[in-house]
Amino acid sequence: MRVMGIDPGSLCTGYGIVEETGGKLTSVHFGSIASKAKSPFANRLKSIYDGLASVMEEFQPDAIAVEDVFFAANAKSTIKLGQTRGVALLAAAKAEITLAEYTPLEVKQSVVGYGRADKHQVRDMVTAILKLKTKPEPLDASDALAIAICHLHTYQAKARLKARA
Repeated sequence: MRVMGIDPGSLCTGYGIVEETGGKLTSVHFGSIASKAKSPFANRLKSIYDGLASVMEEFQPDAIAVEDVFFAANAKSTIKLGQTRGVALLAAAKAEITLAEYTPLEVKQSVVGYGRADKHQVRDMVTAILKLKTKPEPLDASDALAIAICHLHTYQAKARLKARA
């Protein structure tokens, strides 16, 4: 199974594709879509949409996992994050790919085992789990890989439970 994780952000949206084959997880591709802060917000959203759609088309994931909105202290930032997330959801829907959403707490617990882990701890665990030679950069890309790993762990656990029923 091939999963694309997306860590939405209005200035930098991370993405990562992880494949599970025979119980082994491997990184297929990861990166980020950067936007210029001075660009009109609508143009930044279009750039994010186009970039995600292109990655989806090229790598043909079986599922897409997106980080759910968390509440920031700044309401304006939370709204922009929600709009960026909406663009990611739209890209998945237009590509007709199964979608899952996970909170940051769920992702961190799944990958690190601790829901309050920082971004560097997440990146270190992603590097170890995927046996990467170098740490993924930027942190948005390692977060996206973590989201994909979280989905694969969750999917596998649900499949085991279903098999027992």
